[in-house]
Amino acid sequence: MFEVWAPTAGRVEVEIDKAERHEMVRGPGGWWTAEVPGAAHDTDYAFSVDGGEAFPDPRTRRQPYGVFGPSRVYDHDRYVWNDQDWRGRALPGSVIYELHVGTFTQEGTFDAAAGKLEHLVELGVGFVELMPVPPVPGRHNWGYDGVDLYAVHEEYGGPDGLKRFVDACHRAGIGVLLDVVYNHLGPSGNFLAQFGPYFHDSASSFWGQAVNLDGKESDEVRRYFAGNALQWLRDFHIDGLRLDAVHAFHDKRAVHFLEELAVEVDTLSAALGRPLTLIAEADMNDPRLVTPREAGGYGLAAAWDDDVHHALHSAISGERHGYYGDFGSMSALAKVLTRAYFHDGTFSTFRGRTHGRPVDRLRVPGHRFVAFVQNHDQIGNRAAGDRLPAEALKLGAGLLLTSPFTPMLFMGEEWAASTPFLFFTDHVEPHLAQGEGERREREFVGFGYDDWAGTAPDPQDEVTFHRSKLDWTEPAAPGHREVLDWYRALITLRKAHPDLADPRLDRVSAEYSEDDRWIVVTRGSLRVAANLGGAPVTLPIAVAEVLLASDEKVTVHDASLTLPPRSLAVVRPA
Repeated sequence: MFEVWAPTAGRVEVEIDKAERHEMVRGPGGWWTAEVPGAAHDTDYAFSVDGGEAFPDPRTRRQPYGVFGPSRVYDHDRYVWNDQDWRGRALPGSVIYELHVGTFTQEGTFDAAAGKLEHLVELGVGFVELMPVPPVPGRHNWGYDGVDLYAVHEEYGGPDGLKRFVDACHRAGIGVLLDVVYNHLGPSGNFLAQFGPYFHDSASSFWGQAVNLDGKESDEVRRYFAGNALQWLRDFHIDGLRLDAVHAFHDKRAVHFLEELAVEVDTLSAALGRPLTLIAEADMNDPRLVTPREAGGYGLAAAWDDDVHHALHSAISGERHGYYGDFGSMSALAKVLTRAYFHDGTFSTFRGRTHGRPVDRLRVPGHRFVAFVQNHDQIGNRAAGDRLPAEALKLGAGLLLTSPFTPMLFMGEEWAASTPFLFFTDHVEPHLAQGEGERREREFVGFGYDDWAGTAPDPQDEVTFHRSKLDWTEPAAPGHREVLDWYRALITLRKAHPDLADPRLDRVSAEYSEDDRWIVVTRGSLRVAANLGGAPVTLPIAVAEVLLASDEKVTVHDASLTLPPRSLAVVRPA
């Protein structure tokens, strides 16, 4: 049975194998259906509206010829799963590992990524978070230009490749999160408007036309995106979704799409008998996203917390350009480590206005905030795609992995990878290919990267993509192995000492010196002491045991702890 939603069409046909067309019958709600004898798994097809060109199915499950080719019938039930013992994984207490399939390995496939799971198991992560995997124009892309949202990019291995990867992760005890983009679609191969009012007739976002979540016919549009979310969780056994840039949603309805989606996902979770997780990326600093629905919130499991990143990054790197301008002080670092948000109703100089609202530390646990020292945006949106050096990473990881939040690492961070993560595209249409580099350069100007104008790597150059691939000889190499050992030790310590994973924000406190650049964070019976300055500091802490130290020169005296420059120690006070 072929079906497609085309509410304003006068005639719809399904085209089989780029040849014969079959008339479809209009049903309730603008849904058209057709039975085609002989059509089955692997049959190629497309839909024609009012006698025009045939386009891919908006709910296509497979696009073997790319975003401009016909769809292919794909039967989910043909895949034989091997994760029958998997009971799911809850977010609290877990460490997330974000990766881009195309650059995680030289091969750039799901199967090759599955071959690195032993590394992730030894590292101690609980979830892998995949950057978006739906089809994109060309061969390589970050994934945020995706279209055909129900399908999987063929270069990675298609739908079966994704299932094999999820299967392997589950057998290794690792959950899988998937980054999904519902605020816009890519500009290339986006044919949804040919079928119905999928896009807002007046509103737009930074990336293009806004999705129609609250206008005429938006009920079916909302079902399109909610159905997509449920497909990943149900048919691909994904354990949770990261929702890209939800602040870009245009939705004025009484029940916001995020709340509606959370209800649908919770219902599916009850039916499947395993936890399912929704995480929002939002530039709002609004704890209502993660507040339970019973208390008037949307009921999402977690939200990305950029303020933690900004405070950590600027404190350990010294950068103060762009949105780092309000950060860098020890007081800002202490505030985010104890209150989740720095801008919680305070004035943001970057935005030129008041931003955010406070987190209720008694009611909202820290695990509802996903925090990080690095991620794809914070590396890839730098002009050179450069990463933090090893010394800074060790400090940042020490504070992050002992924090009350859900920590997230970005691929290669754990060994201080020397390879950059650059912004890359493979647009096939000349106007998009030429405009991408110019658009990127405009973003750099005024954000502290002015000198890069005209010299930033061309996103369309294939070399830019290949430079972004991880070098898997590095983890065992000098200068990298030591960082990997540090990350493994931190995650092991976090798991061994409940105080370090305790998400209760009201139990966290911090002391600091702005002048001497040190901070001491209280985590239950433990203290996390960090010296971010360039001179040794001696702190009045009577230490019974040093559980972990980043520098062998950390020393303990009768009633004091001495930290060399740029070092961190986790200690148990006497």
